[in-house]
Amino acid sequence: MVEPVEPGTDVEAPVPVTGGTGTLGRAVVRGLLARGRAVRVLSRRPRPVGGREPYQWATGDLATGEGADAAVTGAGVIVHCATTLGRGDVTATRNPAEAAHRGGSRPHLVYISIVGVDRVPLPYYRAKLAAERVVVESGLPWSILRATRFHDLIARITDAQRLSPVALALAGVCFQPVAAQEVAERPAALATGEPAGRVPDMGGPRVRDHAELTRATLGARGRRRPVLRLPGAAFRSYRAGGHLAPDRAVGRITYEEYLAGTVR
Repeated sequence: MVEPVEPGTDVEAPVPVTGGTGTLGRAVVRGLLARGRAVRVLSRRPRPVGGREPYQWATGDLATGEGADAAVTGAGVIVHCATTLGRGDVTATRNPAEAAHRGGSRPHLVYISIVGVDRVPLPYYRAKLAAERVVVESGLPWSILRATRFHDLIARITDAQRLSPVALALAGVCFQPVAAQEVAERPAALATGEPAGRVPDMGGPRVRDHAELTRATLGARGRRRPVLRLPGAAFRSYRAGGHLAPDRAVGRITYEEYLAGTVR
């Protein structure tokens, strides 16, 4: 179901944003609104009671395709931020593309992916790469941006261990965390321009050892505990740095600045 916007809001060619209630999606929505674009957020949940945000709301499930047709109706651009675990990403990418074809339009499909999906042989990365292929082969004009992992994901790895007497970090693994709000500027800009294909990757300002990032997270949370490095062959591709983009360190917000903003 697609709900209308408030009276007086410009609803011409709203830009559907899948995953529009997630960390990246919310920031993309803000960026599009700041550029004067009408927005349609697609979510599996109904609009919150009393919500008066200046955008449309479409309820649907990309895993099944339910609501996808209504969500992309009339769209000139689709920004696909939604992500799921495993092969679900492929289905969740194919459904809005096919819905656009059924509606008789060829919207510009903007997809947000991850740096290293073609170099890191982990299931989640493979699914992301397969979803990229869906975009490229969709028959729609497209743009794909790959970014390194967000600050909040790195922090969640440590926060998930808050009840443990020790904190585990991946031995020999570095990350290049980037701020989601900075990444969001790129798809918002792409959505207001011409299809660009695969655009330059976006990485955070610094490549950091995971143990160092773990200690920074603990310190920001006021926790004191030893950090143990977790070995394992499964992380070999991470140790090789396939998920990093040191030559594209264009992010500005550091991990410590992110942590400072999350502490109240």
